[in-house]
Amino acid sequence: MDPPIPTRTHAINLPNVLTYARIAAVPALVACLLHVQGDAGRWFAFWLFVGAAITDWLDGYLARRLEQQSTLGRMLDPIADKLIVGAAILMLVYDRTIDGVSIWAAVIILSREILVSGLREFLAELNVKVHVTALAKWKTAVQMVALAVLIAGEAGDRIVPGISAVGIILLWVAAVLTLWTGYDYLKAGIRRAMEG
Repeated sequence: MDPPIPTRTHAINLPNVLTYARIAAVPALVACLLHVQGDAGRWFAFWLFVGAAITDWLDGYLARRLEQQSTLGRMLDPIADKLIVGAAILMLVYDRTIDGVSIWAAVIILSREILVSGLREFLAELNVKVHVTALAKWKTAVQMVALAVLIAGEAGDRIVPGISAVGIILLWVAAVLTLWTGYDYLKAGIRRAMEG
């Protein structure tokens, strides 16, 4: 009997295409917020960001469901997440949707994203996995909702008065959850570094 032929995961499968689309949404999001005037730019950027947030969940779900998980997908998925979140935060600070003391919430979120990336790389070299907790998933959900609301900005306020203020509150909630969940990665990283 012949040995089983190893299956090869292709770079072009549906979950990976969704991840590529999320990466491609980054310059489109920035262009909408920089170059499209008025409410139209805000709403284009809002729908791009919402689409990216949905594909963040959908690509992982489809990869498991269709058995199309791949090393490439596992590498690109967190990169795509950090690019879209980082670009959104930078643009919202640039146009002063996030300003004053709330810039600290943005700094906390961005710092955690960089810290976790570095720690994941370090821990991966040691074959240590830190599993994503339910609280970390809630943090991501709150963060995505906050950023989507803030991207809509004044255009959103014209439909639901005061919604931008809700976005700022959610940004702070996400920042607190970010500190809490980031501690798990930091604790695992420090413990392993001290053991080495």
